[in-house]
Amino acid sequence: MTDLVEEVAADVFFARGDDVNWVLLRDGKDVTVVDTGYPGYRDRFLRSITAIGSTPQRVAAVLITHAHIDHIGSADHLAHAYGTPVYTDAVEVRHAHRDYLEQASPVDVARNLVRPGTVRWLSRVMRAGVLSRKGAPTAQPFPTEDELDLPGRPRPVPTRGHTSGHVAYHLAAARAVITGDELVTGHAVLAGTGPAVLPAYFNHGDSAPALARLEELDADVILPGHGAVVRLPIREAVARATAQR
Repeated sequence: MTDLVEEVAADVFFARGDDVNWVLLRDGKDVTVVDTGYPGYRDRFLRSITAIGSTPQRVAAVLITHAHIDHIGSADHLAHAYGTPVYTDAVEVRHAHRDYLEQASPVDVARNLVRPGTVRWLSRVMRAGVLSRKGAPTAQPFPTEDELDLPGRPRPVPTRGHTSGHVAYHLAAARAVITGDELVTGHAVLAGTGPAVLPAYFNHGDSAPALARLEELDADVILPGHGAVVRLPIREAVARATAQR
């Protein structure tokens, strides 16, 4: 469609920022947004909605995979401007409200500056708002743990590891899964591309149970929080990611 938005399945759109992705699910003019990018991505995030023929006013809900600033940058903007509900896992709600913060510390990042690509990545994300400690105070728990009555019919799948309340979203009709940061396919601090787990200093729990939960899904289109779309059975993607750990 555009350099910003790619239709990867019927009415399922993958939007890529410089360093993080988000997903839009369309039903007519109505849209579900999954994650929203950095605060500095506001303009391109809003443009991604109009690029698929909708408007910010027609966003039915924002779903959050986890409450790191690169995934919630415009969530509260939609909530305050248009009354858009913002949903995430009940555990992650407390993280979104900043009752606590699970995020790589400046010391963690400094210790890893020798990784190729890290300095350039850090320069970009500093401009995009990575140092913001602002959460998403409007976030609330899902109204149901089953398939949500929203465009795209996403089903939350608890995948707790990257953060304590991280959640993926299964799109049964599209045989797709939005994996957030539990399973990525690229990142500036990783040496290569393809299914992978982020370095340990980015994670705040054991990713093994979360990956096992992803393996159970009927999906062969992987929509990660970082990296490109991968068309691969999720079980194979998890095996590849695990082998690289």
